[in-house]
Amino acid sequence: MYREIILDHYQHPRNFGEIKGSDAQAEKNNTLCGDKISISLKLGAAGRVDDIKFNGAGCSVSRAGGSILTELVKGKKLGDLEKYTDQQFIKDMGVPIMPARKRCALLALETFRKALKNSKK
Repeated sequence: MYREIILDHYQHPRNFGEIKGSDAQAEKNNTLCGDKISISLKLGAAGRVDDIKFNGAGCSVSRAGGSILTELVKGKKLGDLEKYTDQQFIKDMGVPIMPARKRCALLALETFRKALKNSKK
């Protein structure tokens, strides 16, 4: 099960790309393994994530994390997402993440938080 979910998101990432004219954007690297992710956001007037895309390269877990994150946060209220914890994201990924791979899995969430701080709105 673990392999299927991770490999599906790795091979067929959802919301992969970049949003031109985004309201927020950020990039982060995992210096331990070389993973790199960028996130761009389009924020709505109602305080929601209207659109989100990620781009980057890295291991299957970091890329799957980016894909899963975009599916989870699209359409959600920013106020709710500010309270979203690392533990909740790991749980919402739906697969067990080994301790050595948690940094890879959380890279997208950390980048998303950085993008929110960089928001133009």
